[in-house]
Amino acid sequence: MFENYNFANPLFLILLLVVPIIVYWFFFYKKNKVTAIDYPTLKNLEVIPLTLREKIKNLPNILRILVILFAILALARPQSKIKSEVVKTEGIDIILAIDISASMLAEDLKPNRIEAAKKVGQQFVTQRMNDRIGLVVFSGESFTQCPLTIDYNILQNSIQNIKHGVVEDGTAIGLGIANSINRLKESKSKSKVIILLTDGVNNRGEIDPLTAAEIALQFGIKIYTVATGTFGTAPYPIETPFGKQYQMVPVEIDEKTLRQVSNRTGGKFYRATKYSELKNIYSEIDKLEKTKINVRSYTRHKDLFYFPLSLCLVFLFLELTISQTYLKRIP
Repeated sequence: MFENYNFANPLFLILLLVVPIIVYWFFFYKKNKVTAIDYPTLKNLEVIPLTLREKIKNLPNILRILVILFAILALARPQSKIKSEVVKTEGIDIILAIDISASMLAEDLKPNRIEAAKKVGQQFVTQRMNDRIGLVVFSGESFTQCPLTIDYNILQNSIQNIKHGVVEDGTAIGLGIANSINRLKESKSKSKVIILLTDGVNNRGEIDPLTAAEIALQFGIKIYTVATGTFGTAPYPIETPFGKQYQMVPVEIDEKTLRQVSNRTGGKFYRATKYSELKNIYSEIDKLEKTKINVRSYTRHKDLFYFPLSLCLVFLFLELTISQTYLKRIP
C-alpha cells in the first residue's frame, strides 16, 4: 500500500522521537506539579459538576502536539512515486504465404498438410508482439487473405478460414511471392519477411520464383521457404462412391529452387516431413525474427507535503484561537 510513497527528507522523522517527551510533559509531568491548596473540607466541592471549560482544558495541549507532529511530517516532505515506462518498438512486417493447392490435402502431416500449416501459423501469430502480419494464399493463382495488421484476432480467423478450392488449382509459387511483395514493398519497417510454405513445384503463373526473389531483394525483403511433405510417397484422400479411399502419390518438391529463393534474399530453407518438424521450424523463425524493444523507464515524484502542512496550520489556528479566547487564563 505504501510502496509508492517515500520522504524526500527522511532525517526529519527523527524529530518524532520528541513527541512522546512532549506528551509526557503536558499530561503527566505538569499535572504532578500542581500547587497544593489547603481547604478545611472538600465535601462541598464534590457536588460541584465540571464545566465545559474544565472538561476541555487539555485541548490546547493536544492541538500543540498535533501542530508539532504535522510540522515534522511536512518538513520530511512526503512524496508519491509515479513510475513511467516509455517503450520504443521496431516492428517487423511479416507475410505468411501458404500453398492451398490440392496436393496440400495429403495426409503425411496430420491431419493433413493444409491443416498443419494453419495450426502452426496460428501458433506463430500468438507468439508475436508489435509486428504487423498479413496472410497470402496461392494455388494456380494468388490472393491476399488478410492484409498487414496488428489485429491478431482478425488474422487468426483468416488463417482458420483457409481452405482448398477457392481458386483454380496449381502451384504458382512465383505469384505467391510477388503478391506478398506487393503487400510489403510500401512498408517503412526496417525488417520485412515472407514465410512461404509449399509442397510442390512452380507450375503456374506469369512469374517464376527466382525472378520474384530478385524483386524481393530489391525491396529488402527476406524470404524463408518451408517445404512441406515426406520423402517418397504420401497418402492422398480420394472420394469414391464407397467413401473416402487413399492413394499413395509421389511427393515432388523443388528444393533446389526454394533454397535459391531463400539464399538470394538472406533467408533460410527448411524441410518438414512431419508436424513436429513444421512446428519447430516456425519456432526457430520466430526466434530469428524478433521485434527489437527499447525500454526507458523513469520515476517522477509528486510532493505531498502540503497535506500535513495544511493540517499543521489548521491545528495551530485552533490552538491559538481557543487558548486566547475561551480558555484564556485570567491574570
